[in-house]
Amino acid sequence: MKKLKRYQYERYAILCQMAYDESFSGAPENISKFNQINLTDRYNRVGVRVLWTKDKKEVIVVFRGSLNVSDWLGNFCFFPDRLHAHNTSHWVHWGFKRLLLQPMRLELGEGTMKPLNQLLIDVLTPLVTQGKRIAFTGHSSGGAVAVLMADMFERTFPKKVKRVVTFGQPAAGTRQFYKNYCLHKRTYRICCDLDMVTFLPPLPYYFWHVGKMLWLHDDRIYENMSTHERLLISLKSWVLRPITYHFMRKYIRNKTLFDEH
Repeated sequence: MKKLKRYQYERYAILCQMAYDESFSGAPENISKFNQINLTDRYNRVGVRVLWTKDKKEVIVVFRGSLNVSDWLGNFCFFPDRLHAHNTSHWVHWGFKRLLLQPMRLELGEGTMKPLNQLLIDVLTPLVTQGKRIAFTGHSSGGAVAVLMADMFERTFPKKVKRVVTFGQPAAGTRQFYKNYCLHKRTYRICCDLDMVTFLPPLPYYFWHVGKMLWLHDDRIYENMSTHERLLISLKSWVLRPITYHFMRKYIRNKTLFDEH
């Protein structure tokens, strides 16, 4: 598995932040260099952004996370349901399957409503025929949908998924989905400190995460740390935190504050 580089991490993180409308309004000017197709739900909210440039072979598909109470309620509907994809089927989280199959249309009401997965395939197929490869990314529930969509897309268009990068993602499927997931070596799951959403659904050893976990904690990156190890290290960090504030590295890390002092 190749390492996720810093510039790639920053690009996907910024785009995931911009998936939310309030952040997109303050987007940096260089976003204008991207060609863009937005998909909206029945409430005319942008749920997915497809971005690419003519001179790059990567297309980035960004899934927005939860916004309101109904979105969060769907996240807690974590009973398993069967998802069919290209002559295969997996047991996955019902709430995230619902998001993957939710009716969407192109922005500004162009065309009829279609299930999100079908609409995305319609949008991405012409780009794939141009020789481009697809990267899927998303935050929170958007990350879980990115994983489900990436697996489905890879089975439809083999070797056309470049990578999957998720942030604060809950588990999308059961152990059966984990065993059959075809993108483990191209999937990076970013967790930050004790982000409780990354421990959901609350059914240990029933729902399984896929890909490689990169845990950002205490100025370090831990790879593929088990759940109980993450909890123990976090608890230890909480207990020792008053002492660690005395270390010089804490003072040095805050040196940039003096730029505006």
